[in-house]
Amino acid sequence: MPEQRSHPADFDPVALDHIRLGLCRRRFLTGGLSGASAAVLAALLDQDGVTAADALRKASQSHDPTRPRAAHFAAKAKRVIYIYLEGGPSQMDLFDPKPELNKLDGQPLPESMLANVRFAFIKKESARLMATPRKFVRYGECGMEMSDLLPHIGSCADDICLIRSMHTDQFNHLPGQLMMNTGSPISGRPSLGSWLAYGLGSDSRDLPAFVSLVTVGRGIPGGSASWSSGFLPSTYSGTQFRSDGDPVLNLGNPPGIDALGQRAGISAVNDLNRLHLADVRDGELAARINSYELAFRMQSAAPELTDLSDETQATLDEYGVERVEPPIKSNLGGIGLFGPFARNCLLARRLIERGVRVVGIFHSSWDHHSSLDPQLKHNCLMADQPIAALLKDLKRRGLLEETLVVWNSEFGRTPLGENREGAKSRVTGRDHHPYAFSIWMAGGGVKGGQVIGETDEIAWSAIRDKVHVHDLQATILHLMGLEHTKLTYRFQGRNFRLTDVHGEVVHKVFT
Repeated sequence: MPEQRSHPADFDPVALDHIRLGLCRRRFLTGGLSGASAAVLAALLDQDGVTAADALRKASQSHDPTRPRAAHFAAKAKRVIYIYLEGGPSQMDLFDPKPELNKLDGQPLPESMLANVRFAFIKKESARLMATPRKFVRYGECGMEMSDLLPHIGSCADDICLIRSMHTDQFNHLPGQLMMNTGSPISGRPSLGSWLAYGLGSDSRDLPAFVSLVTVGRGIPGGSASWSSGFLPSTYSGTQFRSDGDPVLNLGNPPGIDALGQRAGISAVNDLNRLHLADVRDGELAARINSYELAFRMQSAAPELTDLSDETQATLDEYGVERVEPPIKSNLGGIGLFGPFARNCLLARRLIERGVRVVGIFHSSWDHHSSLDPQLKHNCLMADQPIAALLKDLKRRGLLEETLVVWNSEFGRTPLGENREGAKSRVTGRDHHPYAFSIWMAGGGVKGGQVIGETDEIAWSAIRDKVHVHDLQATILHLMGLEHTKLTYRFQGRNFRLTDVHGEVVHKVFT
């Protein structure tokens, strides 16, 4: 099981001695001989029952920081697809129907409800409740209510566990994103995907344990911190793949360098790194060795992964890869991202099939302070079909049972309309709201067709089965076979964990 340890790798002293032996003999022979050197070196090492290649291979396996690790207990899920929609999708317009809110449209809230509340932009004195124009539909045999903006995801309702009672401590985007993705509003902590890669390793030898797929509209305030390894060794960071062009920047060889030359160069550098590792036993050096080796293997694996020519036209159509995007005057979530987002959802399935532990799909922005109705409609049109296709595709291939899929964001939106000071137009959006919002999970041992939690009549506060960010993180780790209080890393004199000193597993998700 994953240990409470200060370094991510175990070092085999016998294997490291073999490295020293192999490298010293190689240096002596290659420094003074030519032609026969390789044969003499092989003969000497064979007398010891080991070749230099065998010794290096054994050492690589012993300190490979991404090798598969046993879970704390039997896992319900083996992999995670984490769909993060930055900005705060509006819960009362998508997942949490509130007829009473429509009845109270234009009314102020009692002063007692606003007394100790902080807003990003709303002026309390003139704030008014704002109805939703959306219609809610009952989907599936379970009759789960979702917005008419999500008909495709709604068709998967019987596989979805919808949590309507999420809440967080943060009401601005940057700390909120860090909180949801790393367990802390302070920058520099490891992301959820990095913790999973650290705790469980990878089943893929040719691809990273954690891959991030990003489509950016206005931008993600948290940036790469949302998939960073923080103070964990860098090998656990999310490797950012692109949906078009070279999958990873600077992955290809420079002009004049072929695969054989690249292999020779990496081998020479890593031989020296391993010799140094034998002396210093530094986990970051082990991560560097692994990164060089992985990058070389990815030069073949990554282009094949992103080449969709082996997918059927029916699959491409199901995901909407070639959809024509409808016109919109302006959109915070970006224009021209229908194809890239759909490709990322399809790439997520392909990554999971190839043994990648965690895939993060990141999109921004759902931060609708104004023009909520047209922009939310556009974003949902972009996301609804591909995400539902991903769920159905995984299920059809027998992968959903072992793949946890999560729809997530940093917080929700206010039932009050945005009335920012100085705004000349009428109220058409909502402000940040940390006290109640909705997320959903599917697959990976999740009990579908159920709704957990409840908010009050205007979706202002969670009032039943409240789920904090740390509770959600503890639950995700639990589904992956990890006890959140035991998955720790020692840094600056103390043990850190994703859930800090909080978090309770939400057992209703899977029982």
